[in-house]
Amino acid sequence: MSVDPSTCAAAIKVCACFNLRRASRAVTRLFDEILLRGGVRSTQFVALVAIHAAGAPALPRLARELGLDRSTLTRNLGPLVKAGLLEVGATPPSQTATARLTPKGLATLERCIPLWQEAQGRFEGKVGSNAWHSLLGGLDAVSATAGDA
Repeated sequence: MSVDPSTCAAAIKVCACFNLRRASRAVTRLFDEILLRGGVRSTQFVALVAIHAAGAPALPRLARELGLDRSTLTRNLGPLVKAGLLEVGATPPSQTATARLTPKGLATLERCIPLWQEAQGRFEGKVGSNAWHSLLGGLDAVSATAGDA
């Protein structure tokens, strides 16, 4: 059996996985470029923001909120713990591991919020605020339903 190259070309144009990942990589490059001035990558910033917003979330909850499996979350948090930005540990009575920012993590977050605002502003300026908010609604729908497909 031979696959026609035009079939592959057509598939790439509409492939949800390819197009979402390509867009994600482009946006990640933009945010990394700016957030690295504050000492973190965009994925690390998102983890810090999510942890601070939730207080001291249990790791299973944090993994769900970030759309990660638990082992990926643990791997991603490792460098933040090693850098002294986070503490991860079990708390009584449940003994479920939680994550919380250290004073150094909070200082990093405070330094990076204006950088994130710069990156977000640059992104929305190029894409258009209305287009972004429309796309955001679509992404929420995709996130909510793609796992059920």
